[in-house]
Amino acid sequence: MTQVRIGTPLSPSALKVMLLGGGELGKEVVIELQRFGVETIVVDRYENPPAAQVAHRAHVLDMTDAIMLRQLVERERPNIIVPEIEAIATDELVSIEEAGLARVIPTAKAAHITMNRERIRVLAADELKLPTSPYAFASSLAEMQAAIDKIGFPCFVKPVMSSSGKGQSRLKSQADVSKSWDYALSGGRVKQPRVIIEGQIDFDFEITLLTVRAADGTHFCEPIGHVQVDGDYVESWQPQAMSARALERARDIAGKVTAALGGYGIFGVELFVKGDEVWFSEVSPRPHDTGLVTLASQTQSEFALHARAILGLPVDVSLRAPGASAVIYGGMDEKGIAFDGLAEALAVPESEVRLFGKPESFKKRRMGVAVARGANTDEARVRAKQAASRIKPIKGDQQ
Repeated sequence: MTQVRIGTPLSPSALKVMLLGGGELGKEVVIELQRFGVETIVVDRYENPPAAQVAHRAHVLDMTDAIMLRQLVERERPNIIVPEIEAIATDELVSIEEAGLARVIPTAKAAHITMNRERIRVLAADELKLPTSPYAFASSLAEMQAAIDKIGFPCFVKPVMSSSGKGQSRLKSQADVSKSWDYALSGGRVKQPRVIIEGQIDFDFEITLLTVRAADGTHFCEPIGHVQVDGDYVESWQPQAMSARALERARDIAGKVTAALGGYGIFGVELFVKGDEVWFSEVSPRPHDTGLVTLASQTQSEFALHARAILGLPVDVSLRAPGASAVIYGGMDEKGIAFDGLAEALAVPESEVRLFGKPESFKKRRMGVAVARGANTDEARVRAKQAASRIKPIKGDQQ
């Protein structure tokens, strides 16, 4: 890959990048791209998502509608398309790339495979022979029951297409089966019923291994540990301590799966670790929510790394200091909320806060994040959680 030539935004020489999805992760990517003079276009299914607030322009579109997506690409003529969410007509992305309309990050094929848990699991387990948990797929409650009878309890049920833990549940007994099926259908990104059933692995911890495919090769960030509640990340830290052998195996797995997907950019590879053993879980071909910690911990955040890799620029995955992140929830179902306590939060040593600017809050919607550095991850985690706890969402009319 050669370095991409960058022109002047809003002029005929502009390098245009279109983000499909405009959440908080996309917002940071847009900011990083604009540092290099890239013209940015954000597409999302609702008005004023976080990334649209910092982009040159934005469009509201159902990105699962292949015809509308193709029409927008033909009208905007972006040089590069960066998928940021799962709810996209990935078959159409393949057609767009094959027609030479735009380059898809990391590739259209990679986006197509990774947006679907079935396709990526088949690639990882069947084709690459990577270690994974026991699994099966089902398109009906009866099929799901048959799979659970073989895999056993406890197990996990997830829609094959969803994001941020939506529709995921842990089943402890037969009493959980029917409701988990209904919950999976409610959280899926497509209407067709299809779930993956995964057996539970006895692991010590789970990591995200941010893997960067850049012009000069593949680079690995320090492993990120994290806590999830109901499938949603609530805090993360970097680095996660692990044995040298486990780290070697984790990098080997991440290297193989990202090489098979190809292209350039950052991948969030999720892995289970027990002692020296490592199992593949999932991979996202874009910045990962647990990687928000890199805003504090790394010399170049995952967003800077993604932007640089996309543009063919040098990357630096070095750790700046041990860091941690803690989620700030909306705490209420309300539009246009406000926040108190920002000054108090930023008084926590070596802490930073990002308020995403989402136009509508839900009780468990991620509305911001606190990140912090420390002498070690324990200190960083205390600081991040302390800073997050000082942010108080309030109704907008209470200012």
